[in-house]
Amino acid sequence: MNPAIQKLVQLAEAEVGTREQGGNNRGTRIEEYQQATWLNPAPWPWCAAFCCWVMKEWLSDPMVLETLGIPQTHWAQIEKLRCRDASAFGWGKWAVERQKLRAQIQVLPETALARAGDFVVFDFSHIGIVSVDQPDGSGFIETIEGNTNGAGDRDSTTGDGVWRKRRKRELTKSYIRLFS
Repeated sequence: MNPAIQKLVQLAEAEVGTREQGGNNRGTRIEEYQQATWLNPAPWPWCAAFCCWVMKEWLSDPMVLETLGIPQTHWAQIEKLRCRDASAFGWGKWAVERQKLRAQIQVLPETALARAGDFVVFDFSHIGIVSVDQPDGSGFIETIEGNTNGAGDRDSTTGDGVWRKRRKRELTKSYIRLFS
């Protein structure tokens, strides 16, 4: 696996077990995730905010910037690169826009084989990060997701933390691959 993509997955994995505190969609850590978006922190669903935070942290790593060919001194360019959309479907729009700018981003259909480090957008307006390469066309993908729970729910009422998930591939809308 590409070391930069490995770093992305490691950042997400390190957050597994983070839980809401003080109420639904609340807590110091949840607010940190939400601050990585365009919106102010508040008790709103935060699955996309978690992905924004992971991307922000990932892009602060000098090795990742070197791999992408971005000098560390180009903070404005880095901020333009990363997604700050607080909605799962907004990530798809962001990726399509970056493709037009010839960024190293691909939007792949739900039929593509998932790779570790892909952001996966689900049909039910939810997003996560693929944690393991899908070696074949099996019916499942393994992910790390925010604002979900052990049962796999993902809404503002029942999502309670960052979890490892095994989801049916048929729930996938698309994959966003940052670079090969």
